Amino acid sequence: MKKKVITIFILIFFFGIHNVNALEITEKGIEAYLRMEFNRSFNYYGDISAIGFIELNNRYTFRGGFSLGKAADITDFNTFISARYSPFRNLPLHFSVSYIYNNLPEYGVHTSTIVPVISFNASRAGISIGSNFRFTSFFKESAQFESILSFYGYFNIINDDILKIGTGLGNFSDFHAENLGAFSLFIYSTIQMNSRWVIVNEFEILQSGIDGFTTAFYGFAWRGGVKFTW
Repeated sequence: MKKKVITIFILIFFFGIHNVNALEITEKGIEAYLRMEFNRSFNYYGDISAIGFIELNNRYTFRGGFSLGKAADITDFNTFISARYSPFRNLPLHFSVSYIYNNLPEYGVHTSTIVPVISFNASRAGISIGSNFRFTSFFKESAQFESILSFYGYFNIINDDILKIGTGLGNFSDFHAENLGAFSLFIYSTIQMNSRWVIVNEFEILQSGIDGFTTAFYGFAWRGGVKFTW
């Protein structure tokens, strides 16, 4: 079942490229990040990641990247590809689908996730809602399937041509799609150095569960990096 879903996603992805290959490249770029996390499971965890993206005709955006993390004697490898379609010129409504792969070799854990999402991303605030279709296998056993609500919302306190400062809340990102109760609170900033370079900083408070109106603090993380576009 997992292989069939991945195959369908790949066919849709390349079919989309085939249909937009004659369009103009309106933006492309790369991103690089360092992330440090302190949590209740591994104490310290760190990873490095790289992301590349291309935008066609201000309407189609394709992204992909990988990250490599380390905690004590545990290594993890994560990668993703995504495609986003923006059908309206003057309305920030987007439809996207992502494939995320997570691997913990020491534990024999392999996770493949399909995340279709609808997003409304205005300059001041926005929200993304979708589903997390996750297939997890342990030590080459048959994959276990889960379907989980995915959500993310943000509010920009400052958003001008140079500085952006805001806060967000959600349970998925480029490299991870978590359970409904494993959400994070984000405080982020971006500084536009010039027309090509952007400095990114993000502080994250992680929660490991929710019961009624109570949550369990799991840890916190910082991520910093740069984005270069041309």
